[in-house]
Amino acid sequence: MEIKHKVWIEKNGKVVFGLGRYRILEAVRRLGSLQAAAFELKMSYRAIWARVSATEERLGKPLLIRDPQGSRLTPLGETLLKQFQRLLKIVETESDSVYKDLMAAYLDG
Repeated sequence: MEIKHKVWIEKNGKVVFGLGRYRILEAVRRLGSLQAAAFELKMSYRAIWARVSATEERLGKPLLIRDPQGSRLTPLGETLLKQFQRLLKIVETESDSVYKDLMAAYLDG
């Protein structure tokens, strides 16, 4: 058995950042374009733009720098990728440990 979890950050009940937005920013960072990220993630440009725009609005800060050549992450966007990845690793490690301490003896047979 193993424990599963999802992690996201909300502000006033609305998503600010989670795995979906992480994947969007990571794709934009690699590909240099919202359009290319949308294609790779099999999402519409409009859906990707809406998520990025909503997060920027909720944070009050930009995550992307847009120019005629495409898009790239702001320093905040880069930091969010790095820190969210760290957060996920900590949650995974801690939840595995807590599972072993609290539940494994009863469920793992």
